[in-house]
Amino acid sequence: MLNSIIRLSLQHRLLVLAAAMLALGYGGWEFFHLLIDVFPDLDRPRVTVMTEAPGMAPEEVEAQITIPLESAINGATGVQALRSSSGVGVSVINVEFDWGTDIYVNRQIVAEKVSLAADRLPEGVKSQLAPISSVMGQIMIVGLWSEGNRTDPMEIRTLADWVVRRRLQTISGVAQVFVMGGGRKQFQVLVDPKAMLSYGVSLGEIEAALRGSNVNVTGGYLDAQGPNEYLVRVLGRVGSVEDLRELVVKIRDGRPVLLSQVARVVEGPEVKRGDAAALVKRPDGSFDGGPAVLLTVNKQPGADTRDLTERVLAALEELKPSLPPDVRIAPELYQQKKFIDLAVNNVETALVRD
Repeated sequence: MLNSIIRLSLQHRLLVLAAAMLALGYGGWEFFHLLIDVFPDLDRPRVTVMTEAPGMAPEEVEAQITIPLESAINGATGVQALRSSSGVGVSVINVEFDWGTDIYVNRQIVAEKVSLAADRLPEGVKSQLAPISSVMGQIMIVGLWSEGNRTDPMEIRTLADWVVRRRLQTISGVAQVFVMGGGRKQFQVLVDPKAMLSYGVSLGEIEAALRGSNVNVTGGYLDAQGPNEYLVRVLGRVGSVEDLRELVVKIRDGRPVLLSQVARVVEGPEVKRGDAAALVKRPDGSFDGGPAVLLTVNKQPGADTRDLTERVLAALEELKPSLPPDVRIAPELYQQKKFIDLAVNNVETALVRD
């Protein structure tokens, strides 16, 4: 057999040479496009089910949310393991499937099971599937803070949520971006019990007025002379604190009672259950630390960490001119790419020395 292969190769030298060049070219292309990472994906295909229930204690979350969802998901096709965690107002269930299964098929299976348990959950509580991500997917932590504290932390958090985070999520390969720190902006209605008693307004009436006011309503269309039609709309979306202050809570003795008469309406940060800080190296070599907003970037499974990091850095550079002059972006707080580059450099150094 071996003699036949050697004889055939000698008789077809050009064919063997062409095949060798083709294999060499393909191998070189694969080498330069080889994905380099810290570790391979260590976890089996996993689907995460997250359910928020504000105000519930962990015991209530476990009994009313986690257990009904686990009962529905148990026994689903291909499920290998089921792990859950119940905290203050949140339930997290990790559903693991066998190696080699299609993650999109797995998500469809879990979504069907979750929909079956929807009627057993408390009113107003809905479950959702977390984005597809890897256990080693945390590739970057970006800091956002104000130099000299000239910009309010609430405004920095708003920039992080609605500008920086949304821009990073448009990058192919980014699974999700978590934001922590700062102050999440709210329109807060601080009721005055004495004024409520004076005007005969209950807390339930204020809640109903707030819930019913923040909505746009359509009225169909109006036929006009000629070929034109005019859409009829009632715009009721709240856009500012002044809109809320002018909200009519009830009619008393023929006169409207405004929200500003029974409550103080202000812009304020959400009550914090945690905070964030950053320690950044200045150009002169000193370090600057203090309150900051941190954005944690997670990649999708199979994405190239080094290439994705470069594209995230490029997107952050594009955003810098649009931010307030005192707001700084620090992408160097943590980068998984640096660990990969260091490991590759160590290998190169060892090979050169040997």
